[in-house]
Amino acid sequence: MVKEKDSRITGRYTSFKEYIVLLFILAGFNGFHMWIYQTMYRNGIAEENISTVINILMVYVMVMAAIATLIIGLIRYRFFINPTRKLSEAAGKIAKGDFTIRIPSSRGGEKKNFIDVLYDDFNTMAEELASIETLKNDFIANVSHEIKTPLSVIQTYTIALQNKNISEEERGENIKTILEATQKLSALVTNILKLSKLENQEITRESKYFDLSEQLRRCALMFADNMERKNIQFEEDIDDISVCYDENLLEIVWNNLISNAVKFTDTGGVIHISLKNVSASKQDFIHISVADTGCGINETAIKHIFDKFYQGDTSHSGSGNGLGLALVKKTVDLLGGTVTAESVPGKGSKFTVILQKKLSAAF
Repeated sequence: MVKEKDSRITGRYTSFKEYIVLLFILAGFNGFHMWIYQTMYRNGIAEENISTVINILMVYVMVMAAIATLIIGLIRYRFFINPTRKLSEAAGKIAKGDFTIRIPSSRGGEKKNFIDVLYDDFNTMAEELASIETLKNDFIANVSHEIKTPLSVIQTYTIALQNKNISEEERGENIKTILEATQKLSALVTNILKLSKLENQEITRESKYFDLSEQLRRCALMFADNMERKNIQFEEDIDDISVCYDENLLEIVWNNLISNAVKFTDTGGVIHISLKNVSASKQDFIHISVADTGCGINETAIKHIFDKFYQGDTSHSGSGNGLGLALVKKTVDLLGGTVTAESVPGKGSKFTVILQKKLSAAF
């Protein structure tokens, strides 16, 4: 079996200069050896002094062996023991939870050997672990906050209901508030479970051939009452296109995008949905866009718009939990597509989903 060489490895364990130095050392040993023999020959050492010659040669061999052992040991320490020790120490710190540790490359140049590539991979792993740890902490903090808020509302209004002196009208308002809080809590838990399944790819994808244009119209119709209450004008430019995808997963995408458009569009605004087939590089792609004339998203917020629990417009934070667009991103990624957002503050936003046109169940 032929092992594939890592293209990142462009250098050897020892450089050409180090080989030259080692060659000169060995040449020096050989020169010293020749000098001893020449000295012995010039001095005319007789046979009776052979024992002296043997002793000298034995000392010479021992000295040369000691020097060679020292050189090999230094090379082994520099290129194997020391790098391995650094990696072991760094791995120990990672195991204790210090994800800030990084190992600098053993070479300053562009060429890399196996140790340098190993260091690079270790540093990448440390960065990923640090990122995951930060996300985990943020996730726990955000979930705790999102759960605590409706629970506090439920507790407060339940205590108020225990007061026998409140009017029936106040009692009804309190019950309505408690119901809304429980619905928000239920939606939060549902979205967390969906997102968890998507991230762990525990959702079984059941692809089937269906009418995508009809699905978009059906999803838009679900928000017709909300649009009517806000006097939002609905426009569509939807071509008749059928595809083979998981219909339930795509419904998550459209529902969240349209829901956000309705939520952030002011009274009298416009929501526009488009579905087009675009050919590129001998391949058909489907472009679906949901645009609105709402408050828009600033440049800073749009960079984090698909992050979990991120809410760029805090004025609408009470009507969401910041998981909708994270669900959209994860779902589209799972289906092999892309989703982008573009916006102009004060003029509106546009979300575009691009999917490969699939007419068979093969993924």
